[in-house]
Amino acid sequence: MKEPSHPQAERPHRPGSDRVFYVCLGLLGGTYVLLLAATVGADLFYTTPGHFWRALQSPEIRQAIRLSLLSCTLTTLLSLWVAVPIGYLMTHVRFRGQALLDALLDIPIVLPPLVIGLSLLILFQAPPLRALERVFPVTYAVPSIILAQFMVAAAFAVRTMRATFEQISPRPEQVALTLGCSRSEAFWRVVLPSARRGILTAATLAWARALGEFGPILIFSGATRMKTEVLPTTVFLELSVGNLEAAVAVSLLMIIAAVAVLLLVRGYGLNATLNRPL
Repeated sequence: MKEPSHPQAERPHRPGSDRVFYVCLGLLGGTYVLLLAATVGADLFYTTPGHFWRALQSPEIRQAIRLSLLSCTLTTLLSLWVAVPIGYLMTHVRFRGQALLDALLDIPIVLPPLVIGLSLLILFQAPPLRALERVFPVTYAVPSIILAQFMVAAAFAVRTMRATFEQISPRPEQVALTLGCSRSEAFWRVVLPSARRGILTAATLAWARALGEFGPILIFSGATRMKTEVLPTTVFLELSVGNLEAAVAVSLLMIIAAVAVLLLVRGYGLNATLNRPL
């Protein structure tokens, strides 16, 4: 019996149709790319090297740069400190209430940043933490900046590490366990080295997110010059006094820092791929 023919299966593939398909996708996605490029270009053409240099010469802005670099670095280290164990446990252990914990970890991502800052401010009004602040001030001080950044950046690091551990094959770890390694030894010797690119990605996301954090810092830390001023609050303060040129210059500085970190990570990932043994 002759099988019925399928016209679609018999139709030959035409490379020209791929070109039209890709052009349509490019037009749709290109609008967003053009918008991003236009915003950066607007900042570049608005300011001048003189404005940029004068902004860097300001003692307040230089202090904000130093505090931003310090706080973002400490925030990144703290984020990795919690993201690695949480990501590993969420992918290797099944326990009751895991779905609830998974939703709880996403709260800093979906909540408005101002709500996170307000919640931290209310938390530190509780009697035990208020007594702690008499000895170690947190609210409206430098530790509050790190804590506000950490609350948001750690959530992105956790998501990245969980995706990283999900993509790692469990077989090498199981082989290490059968060869006599304990669970901790297998983690340090097998799993963690395999997750190094994911750790670097998580660190990059945490650092970049901390650099751009504004809402929680404004509520929980304030925007005091030479004390709790970081680069995002510098933009806010310069705009509040009508110094638009300085605000744009600081914005460009943040863009340059973020792009440099991202390019560094992309370059490291490319080199790791090219140098990987076959």
